[in-house]
Amino acid sequence: MKLELHRLSIKSLKFGDNTGFKDGTLTVNKAELLEMISEDPLLGKNIDVDIAMPGEKTRIIPVKDVIEPRWKIEGSGQVFPGMVSDVETVGEGKTLVLSGCAVLTAGKIVRFQEGIIDMSGPGADYTPYSKTCNVVLVLEPSDPNMDKHDYEKACRIAGLKAAAYLAKSCAEADSESEIETYEYADIKTGMNSLPELPKVGYLYMLQTQGLLHDTYLYGVDVKRILPTIISPLEVMDGAIVSGNCVSACDKNSTYSHQNNPVIADMLKRHGKDFNFVACIVTNENVTLADKRRSSSYATKLAHMLGLDGIVITEEGFGNPDADLIMNCWKAERYGIKTALLTDEYAGQDGASQSLADSCPEGNACVTAGNANEVIHLPAMEKVIGYAEEANVIAGGWNGSLSEDGSITVELQAITGSTSELGYTKLGAYTL
Repeated sequence: MKLELHRLSIKSLKFGDNTGFKDGTLTVNKAELLEMISEDPLLGKNIDVDIAMPGEKTRIIPVKDVIEPRWKIEGSGQVFPGMVSDVETVGEGKTLVLSGCAVLTAGKIVRFQEGIIDMSGPGADYTPYSKTCNVVLVLEPSDPNMDKHDYEKACRIAGLKAAAYLAKSCAEADSESEIETYEYADIKTGMNSLPELPKVGYLYMLQTQGLLHDTYLYGVDVKRILPTIISPLEVMDGAIVSGNCVSACDKNSTYSHQNNPVIADMLKRHGKDFNFVACIVTNENVTLADKRRSSSYATKLAHMLGLDGIVITEEGFGNPDADLIMNCWKAERYGIKTALLTDEYAGQDGASQSLADSCPEGNACVTAGNANEVIHLPAMEKVIGYAEEANVIAGGWNGSLSEDGSITVELQAITGSTSELGYTKLGAYTL
């Protein structure tokens, strides 16, 4: 498979008469974009579109998802397959990417499971989306008593449609893009190449516990599938979409799936440090039987492929820790070395147990930070959305929002602050 990402570098945003790209600026026809997303009868009449730029004293709350605008300009399939396009396989051809730009969906969906993005100040240091030029959809349901699943779907589709619309409108500027080329061999070729290097895979855990804790693969709710093998280029080309209403800090946004740094780094190191053989997608389950089934099946696939090592990333915390640890010790008992990527909920003082489960085999673990760490966010000059949601979102509490507009919360409330894909601003060093 060969995939070209044609990246247009977005440096600024503005509203104007025609949506398109010129001299680093993305111009957005606000009325046209609003008309497109308001076609959904599940969305209310008072929806809005706003713009937030890096460095501005702007707060966006409550954020549901973040999406990178893309449009397929050559090859099979189209962006966000199974969601806003047909289900043809992606991962090949040419895809236009509005690099440095993001579509944010904001609204009171599952109120305690959304997040905060500050475009400046100390909060901006913890979210990668303070550095993107953001087109924000402020959404509301047409009926306040609407089923939450219906409203979440309407918000999800609105964000994906907006992202596709923005990129499609810039297709004529493709000649100005910078091209990144990725190639990935079929399994037969990959297994028989690079015999001198260890065979390594990636076990990609997706949040799928239901009750709006959902992720989609080609439009299919991943909790309904057995673990499966997927090309990393399919992931890079939008095959995985977030439907999650979970804690903001370690919610894998659609943007972070599109730009998964684990996949990007493993592709860079392929042929040098190891042979990157396969990406295995698995789910995170609620019942013990389902956890056993998926972990056994996922690690069996890794064993059948003859992998020597595997990187495992988690999404979420608490209950999914059990899935993470099952995947770890079952792989290790096949003789497959594991490296785990997770975050911690170690209490505000950092003294509590970090994970809900553990095993002796889990001795190579990377942390994305302690989500319970408390941070004070100063007041902003502009708030897009609903500031009062700071009092109810996970990581906040009644009184988190002060009268002066400042907010005191845990990192748990900041979108992407402890991303377990490593798509975060946090880092570490050895003392």
